Amino acid sequence: MRGLKDSFSAKGYEVLAATDGAKGMELALSAFPDLILLDIMLPRMNGFEICRAIRERNSEMPILIVTAKGQEEDVILGLNLGADDYIVKPFRLGELHARVNALLRRSKPKQDAPCRFGEFELDLTGRRLYRDGHEVELTAKEFKLLAHFASRPGRALSRDGILDAVWGYSVIVTPRSIDRCVATLRAKIEADPHRPVFIQTIRDIGYRFEPGP
Repeated sequence: MRGLKDSFSAKGYEVLAATDGAKGMELALSAFPDLILLDIMLPRMNGFEICRAIRERNSEMPILIVTAKGQEEDVILGLNLGADDYIVKPFRLGELHARVNALLRRSKPKQDAPCRFGEFELDLTGRRLYRDGHEVELTAKEFKLLAHFASRPGRALSRDGILDAVWGYSVIVTPRSIDRCVATLRAKIEADPHRPVFIQTIRDIGYRFEPGP
């Protein structure tokens, strides 16, 4: 922990550190940090409990969870509880800094402003997608899925979380419904749907939307 704190402090961040989950929870709710780097395995209160408690208070602060290699179920549970992204141990400091910077940069999107990616502009208010000024026809579900992705750029999104947000709790569908909708959406926005640039697959977990520069 000391190494991570020193690494971020050297880059100009103000870092608050906690040695156990209970102290971390207290810091999160009192200091309202711009981002939380949250290890799953913590004494007294684990990362899942902290993530759930923070989201129950409707806090929008980005949460980046740290998990062990090969623990996909931990990643999925963390994302479904409200985490924004994850990183797997062991990781390189450069990768961690990049993930943190991306979340901080995208943590406060302007919901009503058009989202631009590549040659496209997504009008969230008018519920239309344009490519070089020409409208791209989307089904209602495709638009809702793309809007969900676009409002969470660079974040790992689990299939269960996408189902709840786009299809709703009361609708009985399977994760395959997401994959089919993603396939039709990719056919409309990707130059090569088999090598997607914008909607990227995260194996065993879900998807990540990368709008580019």
